[in-house]
Amino acid sequence: MKLVSWNVNGLRACLNKGFTDFFTTIDADVFCVQETKMQENQVEIDFAGYEKYWNYAVKKGYSGTAVFTRMKPLSVAYGMNNEEHDQEGRLITLEFAEFFLVNVYTPNSQRELLRLDYRMKWEDDFRAYLQQLDKKKPVVVCGDINVAHQEIDLKNPKSNKRNAGFTDEERGKLTELLKAGFADSFRYLYPDKENAYTWWSYMMGARGRNIGWRIDYFLISDRLKPFVKDATIYPEIMGSDHCPIGLEIF
Repeated sequence: MKLVSWNVNGLRACLNKGFTDFFTTIDADVFCVQETKMQENQVEIDFAGYEKYWNYAVKKGYSGTAVFTRMKPLSVAYGMNNEEHDQEGRLITLEFAEFFLVNVYTPNSQRELLRLDYRMKWEDDFRAYLQQLDKKKPVVVCGDINVAHQEIDLKNPKSNKRNAGFTDEERGKLTELLKAGFADSFRYLYPDKENAYTWWSYMMGARGRNIGWRIDYFLISDRLKPFVKDATIYPEIMGSDHCPIGLEIF
């Protein structure tokens, strides 16, 4: 089973930058998208053989998630049933026979950490949500989690210590989640792989010089680790400031 995740930083724009070509070529069983930045019916997207599910933000042109899947889910849930967190279209959960798939776009703590306190509340509630799912069946979480977990996960850790996405608080929350029974599939397979990034600033030619961050993940319930075949990053795929990532499992 091949799963793919991509923060497209605006799906309508990405459709004009090679999204459809990559979607067709990669031939995923499930393809998850974050930061769609659109509302229903703003663009018509149909891929033959795929069901599609959308979660839109109340605020137009902001956030949003989508899932395209060949496998019809048993059920679909939008958000985490928490009004505080469910206004921005950040979460879609698909239940399949063997596992839950959670597509997430984690809130950014923003410049000067203006939203860090809210982010901490989100992290605690999201972890509790995943733990409840995990009691029923294994969970696969994918998306832009907006944190580089360890120093190996970004090019310049020393100069980014208090920047959004690399604060001790954010990194600590991901550590808490992993200790709660989950694994970072990429680091599980490639614990020492350096210069493996999924996001680059548009500033100063960062992508061309590979000055990046790994902030997009496939997290899995610990008991799924024996079934992971590969975890992939596709840095050559353009169209967004993020690149796609993939997971082969089962």
